[in-house]
Amino acid sequence: MQIFRSFKKTETDSGAFSFCPMASSAAGSSHPLGVIFMPRFFSINPIGVVHKSDGGARIEIFDDYSDGLLGLKGFSHIFVFYWFDQNDTPEKRQTLQVHPRKDPRNPLTGVFATHSPLRPNPIALTRCKIVGITDNIIEVAEIDAFDDSPVIDIKCYIPHADKDVGVRLPDWVSKS
Repeated sequence: MQIFRSFKKTETDSGAFSFCPMASSAAGSSHPLGVIFMPRFFSINPIGVVHKSDGGARIEIFDDYSDGLLGLKGFSHIFVFYWFDQNDTPEKRQTLQVHPRKDPRNPLTGVFATHSPLRPNPIALTRCKIVGITDNIIEVAEIDAFDDSPVIDIKCYIPHADKDVGVRLPDWVSKS
């Protein structure tokens, strides 16, 4: 029986990476299972933009992506992935530790253990309640994005798919 053990990573002449999954047999020998090629850089194209005003919040989906809204009216909530574009500087991308919630009383914590907008890839995720959908506009109850933030993806929210069984949190999370 073969057991997946690791990846062997190699950089190609074009600057892309190839990943080769390695398997091990019971006798301890290793052999490649195949090759996966990954580019060094990825292109993420916005599918829409956040609009906020005193009257509420809405997400405008660009015409090229509006067909992706089919069936979304059956859901009450969505996950919205957007770009922290107002925090996207080379310096801020290098920040790897912060005090959560910008509170120096909280312990210095790695950004992957926080919701800080300062991160190597400034991608945000928020769950929004859908108020209505008209054409290519999703009206939401609220969103914690700035006006004109680029939206990079939307996914429907399915509660049973996100069960909170056995969730453990550090002490600073429960502080107000």
